[in-house]
Amino acid sequence: MQTLISNLSKYMHHFYKKTEGFIEDEREFALSEAFLNATFQRFVTDNVTMLKDLHADLHDDWLRLYATLNYQGLDITLSVDLKLLQMEMNKKTQLIVFEQISKTNIVQAKYPNIFHKWGVYAAKFYYQKILDRDPLGTILEKLDVIKVKDDLLHLDLNRWLGKSESVLDTLSKVHVNHAELREKKLIVFGNLNLAALLNKMPDPTITPENT
Repeated sequence: MQTLISNLSKYMHHFYKKTEGFIEDEREFALSEAFLNATFQRFVTDNVTMLKDLHADLHDDWLRLYATLNYQGLDITLSVDLKLLQMEMNKKTQLIVFEQISKTNIVQAKYPNIFHKWGVYAAKFYYQKILDRDPLGTILEKLDVIKVKDDLLHLDLNRWLGKSESVLDTLSKVHVNHAELREKKLIVFGNLNLAALLNKMPDPTITPENT
C-alpha cells in the first residue's frame, strides 16, 4: 500500500508540474436534485427566519423554484420557473444567476384572515398587471436571500458558504466555471486545483529515513 501511495504521489507531482496548478480541460460533475435542495436547506433556508422552505425541481435547461414563507400568520408557497444563466463557485465567489421565465404562482396559502388574502392578491395584481413586474424577486430581495440586477436574480451564497471551512476547503480544490440543468440533475463544469490536492498527499521526495 505504501508503494502504491508513493507511486501515485510521484505521478501527481509530475503531472502538476506540466499543468501549472490547474487542469486546463474542464471536468464534468453531476449533482443530484436532492443534493442541491439539501444545500439550499442548510445554507439558505436555515439562515432566513421567514423562509420555511426553498427547493427546486430540475428539468432540461430550466427549473421550478418553490419558496414557502411565513409572516405574521400568513403561510404561503410560491413557485416560479427559472433559467440558469451563470454559476461560479470557487474559494472567493459562490454566485448563481437566474433569469425568470414565468410569473410567480401561488401554490397554496393559509391566511390569518380574509383581509390578508385580499392584500396578497391585490399586491400580486398590482405588480404583474400594473407595474408589469413580478413580486417574487422583490420578496426574496427584502428577505435578503437574493439581489435583483437588470431583472436577473443573483443568489450570492458567499454569506453562508464563506463561513464553512469544509466548503472553502473543497472550493480551493475545485473551481466551478458554469453549469447546465438536466432532468433531476445539475451538471457543473470546472477545473481541478492540483496544488490544493497535492497538499493532502505525501511529498515523494520525503521518506521516513530523511525526516
